[in-house]
Amino acid sequence: MYCPSCSSNSLDRLEHGTKVLDFKCGKCDEGYQCKSLSKPIGHKILDSAYEAMITAIKTDNAPNLLILHYSKEEWIVQNLLIIPRHLLTVSAIEERKPLSPSARRAGWIGCNIILDRMPTSGRIFAVKDSMLLKPSEVRAEWRQLAFLRDLAPESRGWLVDVLSCIQSLDKHQFTLAEAYKFERELCALHPENRHIKPKIRQQLQILRDRGILKFAARGQYEFVAAKLDSA
Repeated sequence: MYCPSCSSNSLDRLEHGTKVLDFKCGKCDEGYQCKSLSKPIGHKILDSAYEAMITAIKTDNAPNLLILHYSKEEWIVQNLLIIPRHLLTVSAIEERKPLSPSARRAGWIGCNIILDRMPTSGRIFAVKDSMLLKPSEVRAEWRQLAFLRDLAPESRGWLVDVLSCIQSLDKHQFTLAEAYKFERELCALHPENRHIKPKIRQQLQILRDRGILKFAARGQYEFVAAKLDSA
């Protein structure tokens, strides 16, 4: 596997037992964790301890994810989905129920990664339906939202959540009124903030400044790149 973050054509396999990471790029130092599934990739990905993941996100130490869907019968990779670490936010992590008292790790609490709470443009396929995508295309998609790495985790979380909401409209153009319809959902994700509509406008302004959106008319926005409209 090549590195989607830089021009390196290979990733280094880390020693067995290395915590959190399975691979690392020797050129740009990006780390990757691999999740392998024999079933199709759904809306949730089973992950490790809840508190550990939340801490990793808040301290900006979450790994990039490689979600590998394979066929045991045909021995082929059917899908390889890349989730950049700057797309992993607290909102995308779901706490699971504690293990039962009879379990070996009684009381342990794991988590799920909710893919639907991430922008569609941040879910990058390197292999889709058994077809290998060009590395140049994969890296181009990675670069579109790479600016998020430079933001503090809390600021990044808001921007990712708003972008995820407006991309779920599956429209090239949308209105501010349509963005406001996500007020209740964003309030649930960020209960500490009571000024949701001004926050939405702020995030749309940032997305415009970053070249993701542009103003089409008063109260109307459109995506600059068509591929950012939807998956």
